[in-house]
Amino acid sequence: MVGLILFLSFLHVCFPLVPGMAEEGFTPARHLRSPMLRAVYNRLQEDQRHQNDQHEYWYAINTTELPEDLCKKAIQFYQDEDTSNFLDNCYEKADWIFTQISHSLSKSLLSWFMTGTSVNGLLQRGSMFVFSDSQLQQLLQIDDSYRGRSMIDLGAGDGLVTDKMAKYFETVYATEVSTPMRWRLQNKGYTVLEIDQWGDGSMKYDLIGCLNLLDRCDKPITILHTIRKSLTPSGRAIVAVVLPFRPYVEQGTTDHKPTENIMIQGKTFEDQCKSFVESVFEPAGFEVEKFSRLPYLCEGDMHQSFYMLQDAVFVLKLKEEG
Repeated sequence: MVGLILFLSFLHVCFPLVPGMAEEGFTPARHLRSPMLRAVYNRLQEDQRHQNDQHEYWYAINTTELPEDLCKKAIQFYQDEDTSNFLDNCYEKADWIFTQISHSLSKSLLSWFMTGTSVNGLLQRGSMFVFSDSQLQQLLQIDDSYRGRSMIDLGAGDGLVTDKMAKYFETVYATEVSTPMRWRLQNKGYTVLEIDQWGDGSMKYDLIGCLNLLDRCDKPITILHTIRKSLTPSGRAIVAVVLPFRPYVEQGTTDHKPTENIMIQGKTFEDQCKSFVESVFEPAGFEVEKFSRLPYLCEGDMHQSFYMLQDAVFVLKLKEEG
């Protein structure tokens, strides 16, 4: 915060307010000459709004729009301490103005020959938050004493979300296509498998994490079938998907469109959840055990302290045959 105050003082000297802004009724952001100063001012105003908000709408599920069997499996969450702590950390990092300027310049340069994910991995920025420890326990129906044998997190990024799941398992694997992110996962002590290795049939997992991957990979249907074949008989998959569902493949294609298309029906969050269950998960051999609505949060930048997308999080088990 001290750095932010010093920076704003510097800008105030170098980029003074335009004449007349002391008049009653002015809008400060519109009267600041510096675009950077306007961006910082607007972000601080937005941060204040969020800090006074418990964001109930991030979690709201209209159960009247769900079929009865899916309604019984829904968990209503709220913003808890872990989530608030992540947001507070985002506010603090956004105040590191000189670091944010450095990141912005580096990203502009590196983006010419690296993906956005790899840039974030190299700069050690852009960490994600999907669920808190308490929320994960409720979704998986476990407590602190639970210990499984092995798990894998597919497309694990920097491993911050993996950390939430890892403490419940003896052996933790991960996959990630971004080289800088693979380095970060290895530094955490996780075994990083190749993309064609994790589902080759040589290993079975008690938990498979597939968090916000189906809309970013080339063959989402193939991944789901591989998950089904790679689970232990009592294993679970935890799958998060951003809704509305808009696939975008970051690398490997020229048009950023997946080879395998998932066709989701409906305009509301609830309708798309129902469509995912009936058109994607059940045909792939899964049954929904629990599901909820959670914010998919990402560390922000100088312009915005954090970014949020809406996640539907499903816990899937193998469908019983017969």
